[in-house]
Amino acid sequence: LPFRKDLDKYKDLDEDEILGKLSEEELKQLETVLDDLDPENALLPAGFRQKDQTAKKASGPFDRERLLAYLEKQALEHKDREDYVPFTREKKGKIFIPKQKPVQSYTEEKFCLDPELEEALTSATDTELAILGMSNLITNNQFCDVVGSSNGVDKDSFSNIVKGEKMLPVFDEPPNPTNVEETLQRIKDNDSRLVEVNLNNIKNIPIPTLKEFAKALETNTHVKNFSLAATRSNDPVAVALADMLRVNTKLKSLNVESNFITGVGILALVDALKDNETLTEIKIDNQRQQLGTVAEVEIAKMLEENTKILKFGYRFTQQGPRARAAAAITKNNDL
Repeated sequence: LPFRKDLDKYKDLDEDEILGKLSEEELKQLETVLDDLDPENALLPAGFRQKDQTAKKASGPFDRERLLAYLEKQALEHKDREDYVPFTREKKGKIFIPKQKPVQSYTEEKFCLDPELEEALTSATDTELAILGMSNLITNNQFCDVVGSSNGVDKDSFSNIVKGEKMLPVFDEPPNPTNVEETLQRIKDNDSRLVEVNLNNIKNIPIPTLKEFAKALETNTHVKNFSLAATRSNDPVAVALADMLRVNTKLKSLNVESNFITGVGILALVDALKDNETLTEIKIDNQRQQLGTVAEVEIAKMLEENTKILKFGYRFTQQGPRARAAAAITKNNDL
């Protein structure tokens, strides 16, 4: 892909050298950009999420050598506390000796057969013993020689042994092949061949770029389905999508599942859908936190007012809004 070829020239760059040449103002500007890319700092280890707070001025004079000398002097002058009860090295209690359990001896039970049965078993052939099912009286090779040819039993493997099936390899799903920059430009150019945009599972899309997608869709008249599930979208992206829904009259399906959108962003989308008459499907389930009762009530109210929405993807936590939403969706599909 041309996008990946452009990234190859950045592999040999020395990041430490580039950061060392930046000024303090440029470093602060870089921190602001990184906050927009990863607002929750989920991509950083826990030890690096706290910002540097050591750049402030000292609150007083500090002399390390004087402090060490003072601590050493104080430690030498401080007397050890005497023990209230002197240590006499007296041993108390008894030494634990595990009890030895008696060894149980098992004696084989002897039983006698009738003389006729004992004589019959002694003089029986391998074939007769195999027919009787007394496998403990003959070896495996003898058993195979007797019944192998008729029942398909091999000396190396018995037909009654259950073998486990081979595990089929399960491969990871390939990454999303969508070219983000090229797709954004095609939306801006209102390409008539671009009807569906799928950005699912692309986690490195910057937040400003997602806002540009929403802004470009305001004037696009050909895209019918727009999906950005699991793209780390947050409330600013949801607000930008809400502004797009107020203007766009061609979009039919919107998917924002598995993101970081809170109740504030969902309420913005719900408010925009009250006046939208073209969207028929929207999915907002599996966000990072629960939306809350207020958001669910507003969702149910919107579905009752908007008769164009036929599919709504969300699991309600409250019984009242769930029943109202189910009745509204059923009514919309019956119209």
